[in-house]
Amino acid sequence: MAIFLDENSKVIVQGMTGSEGMKHTTRMLASGTQIVGGVNPRKAGTSVDFPGGETVPVFGTVQEAIDATGANVSVIFVPAAFTKAAVIEAVDAQIPLAVVITEGVAVRDTAEFYNYAKDKGTTRLIGPNCPGLISPGTSNAGIIPADISGPGRIGLVSKSGTLTYQMMFELRDFGFSTAVGIGGDPIIGTTHIDCLEAFEADPATVAIVMIGEIGGDAEERAAAYIKDNVTKPVVGYVAGFTAPEGKTMGHAGAIVSGSSGTAQAKKEALEAAGVKVGKTPSETAALMREIMAGLPS
Repeated sequence: MAIFLDENSKVIVQGMTGSEGMKHTTRMLASGTQIVGGVNPRKAGTSVDFPGGETVPVFGTVQEAIDATGANVSVIFVPAAFTKAAVIEAVDAQIPLAVVITEGVAVRDTAEFYNYAKDKGTTRLIGPNCPGLISPGTSNAGIIPADISGPGRIGLVSKSGTLTYQMMFELRDFGFSTAVGIGGDPIIGTTHIDCLEAFEADPATVAIVMIGEIGGDAEERAAAYIKDNVTKPVVGYVAGFTAPEGKTMGHAGAIVSGSSGTAQAKKEALEAAGVKVGKTPSETAALMREIMAGLPS
């Protein structure tokens, strides 16, 4: 089992024929992802040969790709200026999952396609500005390296791409059911709470790592959700303990004002909900090791 992505996922790549799309489609194929098509209106009817003898057809629209292949996931590698149109096209085609990798998308554009998808109610968005998600050994939709960890029973949800990779590597001997990089922009399609709910319902996930960062109140809201709804053990990490007040740190969403949104405030909220919070990523991994060692195999 896994959340959102499994061995039955049929993936298309919007922007597959661009440089980033080509590079990461090659990596996704190498990790076993079932990639059934690319989308580029200017190259419709052609196909692309990838290493390993894989040939992937290119379609003119998302709808054509779905009709021809039964695709149920789209990974979007489209430049920021065209991302809104690409997401709306995917939503109009009612694809169940759209993973928006692109960074630098205007917040107004994200707000518009987020609300469009929400109103339609048929497509889950992950991102934008995210590394995507991976169910190791099964499927990989995005840019997460597939060789840093194998399948296992830990669920991971993270705002940070690089910390996703570090946590997967540090806990590689236990492995993961699914790791989801949700992105750090002010508006994102899938939240910590969405992933916590899915991991709680997934029988193959026995414990959860949640990585947040300074800015906003997403982690505080997740803490309240954990307290009321999550029975599985959760460990957490909040990036940005040393960030100066009032600074934007990397991600557009990581803005701190006064005590609101600070790492300390988030840590206290999570601990009040019974979540063990590490001071560093490595300490967080050690907390999860202790939990996994105490669970039945």
